Amino acid sequence: MENLFRLVDHEDFFARRCVWVSGPVIIGAGPSGLATAACLREQGVPFVVLERADCIASLWQKRTYDRLKLHLPKQFCQLPKLPFPEDFPEYPNRKQFIDYLESYATRFEISPNFNECVQSARYDETSGLWRIRTVQAKGSSRSEIEYICQWLVVATGEHAERVVPDIEGLAEFKGEVIHACDYKSGEKFAGKKVLVVGCGNSGMEVSLDLCNRNAKPSMVARSSVHVLPREVMGKSTFELAVLLMKWLPLWLVDKILLILTWLVLGDTGKYGLKRPSMGPLELKNERGKTPVLDIGALEKIRSGEIKIVPGIKRFSRGHVVELENGDELDVDSVILATGYKSNVPSWLQESEFFTKNGYPKSQFPNGWKGNAGIYAVGFTRRGLSGVSSDAMRIAQDIGKVWKVETRQKQRTTACHRRCISQF
Repeated sequence: MENLFRLVDHEDFFARRCVWVSGPVIIGAGPSGLATAACLREQGVPFVVLERADCIASLWQKRTYDRLKLHLPKQFCQLPKLPFPEDFPEYPNRKQFIDYLESYATRFEISPNFNECVQSARYDETSGLWRIRTVQAKGSSRSEIEYICQWLVVATGEHAERVVPDIEGLAEFKGEVIHACDYKSGEKFAGKKVLVVGCGNSGMEVSLDLCNRNAKPSMVARSSVHVLPREVMGKSTFELAVLLMKWLPLWLVDKILLILTWLVLGDTGKYGLKRPSMGPLELKNERGKTPVLDIGALEKIRSGEIKIVPGIKRFSRGHVVELENGDELDVDSVILATGYKSNVPSWLQESEFFTKNGYPKSQFPNGWKGNAGIYAVGFTRRGLSGVSSDAMRIAQDIGKVWKVETRQKQRTTACHRRCISQF
């Protein structure tokens, strides 16, 4: 039986096209993959980038709404080695950010292998190498490829797959149900009653957009949430927090932020948006839950144009939604602003570095490197600034080994040439 398994694996090996990569294989061509590739290019290390979509930054290009802007000032969102253009506004919009990423890929000569979906990646202890199997789609044809390399960089990030909650009766709802990643504009929802499930940054912004397009949104706020002003006295709240963190402990910074928020926004709890007992920064660090930066939704909530409702109990009778407090809503459409998750467990055959949920087991700042040449970028839950930090560390770490091995190969080659010459 053992010989049979060896034979099957042997035949399967020759049925696929095998590609040797002398440097790392980077899985994912979003900001995380691009940043790592650019830093490796600066180190002189070759690489291959694999991307399942047909473009870079597919989340931004295909799964974001039209009105989206960066929630943080551009200086906290730029990737290594290339700042945003000076004429970009402080909060670049979706198109500007995509243009920046396209120019970034061009500047560092990053050409991903598009339409190539990773099926599995495993470390071969016998050879000490990573084996990554992919399916490449070109038109109507499909081909299997196996990449073999010394280093694997997981850059698929925290938002690889949509999260769709299991709500009783949702499958029988008679109206339209979409995830926020498929929402583009509230224009087609004009005059309709729309239930937005989720009160994070996406839920707030989608609700605001719906309101501005003459729809009638209700937003589900099942759990507590921190809503902070995007700016305080003309200065970015995030920038202020970063500045305070240099001098003060986290708990004190949280208290200062909450006092300033109360002065600017007032008591959000009386509108149905209860605050967590844990401070916004502590909650972000401990559980990865990002505070909402208000860009106008709270004003609409105060005026009643956006209605806050409690959790959903079930969907029933076509267009009716039963809420946990016993109330019922009649709605035309449902938008699930329920977030995203990692897809790493579906293809990575590894259990020491990543958890079952697809995140590095070690917390920031130690979650970028595992054993046997595996790395992770974009899993810090600290946005694009965390991406840049991870990318630079990974490139420097691989670059050190690469330069040593390259020098050894050069010395070995020179020695062989002298021996041949003497012979």
